[in-house]
Amino acid sequence: MFQEFKKFIMRGNVLDLAIGVIIGGAFGAIVKSLVDDVIMPPIGLLLGRVDFANLFAVLKGGDPGVPYATLADAQAAGAVTINYGLFINTVISFLITALAIFLIIRAANKLQKQEPPPPPAAPTTKDCPYCFTSIAIQATRCPNCTSELGEA
Repeated sequence: MFQEFKKFIMRGNVLDLAIGVIIGGAFGAIVKSLVDDVIMPPIGLLLGRVDFANLFAVLKGGDPGVPYATLADAQAAGAVTINYGLFINTVISFLITALAIFLIIRAANKLQKQEPPPPPAAPTTKDCPYCFTSIAIQATRCPNCTSELGEA
């Protein structure tokens, strides 16, 4: 059973899938950092010092009551919130990831693009119109039926 499992796990597509999942997880962390640490702060600054991670709506207040300065304060108080700022960050992360995957697949497809097949070679034989045997294309007389074929 161990040998069978080893054979299964060492198949190329299983290893490719495992590598893809690991790289995908690492890539996701990079994109999340890009969105949270690089893209969203300037956008928040342009929109009047808004921190998207702290955009939320309170559905039901918690122990010390509303208003809450941050999402962490609301969650600590036990308030029920809709965290639309985190959702915006997640959507932007998804769009960046989708764009990156699109660009990678597009580049891979260009690399794998097959060259068009070469044009067919010029024919070297033709059929005699009288006896229908195959003869050299330059022939002016058929070697089988001796008919004159005209100019080549």
